[in-house]
Amino acid sequence: MVSQAVHERRMIRQRQNRHRFRDDKIAYWFLLPVVGLLGIFVIWPAIYAGYLSFQNWSFYKDPEFVGWKNFTDVMSDPLFWAAVGRGFVFVAMTVPPMLVLAFLFASLVVSVGRKFASVLKVSIYIPTIISAVITSIIFVLIYDYSGGLLNWFLGFLGVDPIAWIGDPAWALLAIAVPAIWLGMGLTSLIMVAAMVDIPQEFYEAAAMEGANWWQKTAFITLPQMKNILLYLLITGFVAAIQQFELPLVMTNGGPLDSTMLPNLFIFNHFRNDINVGYSIAAALLMFVVLGTVSAVVFRFVNSERLVD
Repeated sequence: MVSQAVHERRMIRQRQNRHRFRDDKIAYWFLLPVVGLLGIFVIWPAIYAGYLSFQNWSFYKDPEFVGWKNFTDVMSDPLFWAAVGRGFVFVAMTVPPMLVLAFLFASLVVSVGRKFASVLKVSIYIPTIISAVITSIIFVLIYDYSGGLLNWFLGFLGVDPIAWIGDPAWALLAIAVPAIWLGMGLTSLIMVAAMVDIPQEFYEAAAMEGANWWQKTAFITLPQMKNILLYLLITGFVAAIQQFELPLVMTNGGPLDSTMLPNLFIFNHFRNDINVGYSIAAALLMFVVLGTVSAVVFRFVNSERLVD
């Protein structure tokens, strides 16, 4: 009897292993196209870019190995570090206001009726589906010095016209506003989904204790959303510091390089320099900067999963 029971268990285990192997094999076949596309369009270009970053290479001659020269040229270029610093300033001008506004909007959505909430969600998401190039043209018309809507409104209030995208003191802020407008839609909807997922029993218990909206937000909503907020902080930082279309179309990096963000700086070098290795080295160094900042944020912000 004992040997028969052992034999039955062995047979059951073999059938389970056979089914598991078959399921794994099917999964691998489904993953194969994705892995192939990832290798062709991401992994191989990244490896080849790393190779070219050590070459003196252009479209008109064969690569010539120069070692670390491209990287030292980039790291000793004050214009590159000025663009990176300007990118961090742009992040500070866009990400915190966008998160605060999206949080307030999401709080409004979850507090109103279902029909009105649907209207609000559709209205806030509309900017997300608009091309950044179209948005740039719209805001250029709004910022126009002589006939723009914004200066017309300021003139109505008795304020002199301002050269929003022609003055280095205002140009970066003028680009930050449409960046916030473009990013608020998806950020708000993610926050709405996170707020809806919070158990209502928490708020009911807090209400019985006499907690007001601020106390509920500080002690329930924000702690329950900390993983979502961390995700939005990292993705917002990466998207903001890599902003490209808005400064390209609205100001082309001017005036006086006041809107020359890192990606536009790299693109201009790639377009104008004979040696493409410099641009590739700058892009790889920018990747290191982004990875380092993201790792620091993950290190100092507690991102453990909450348990209801």
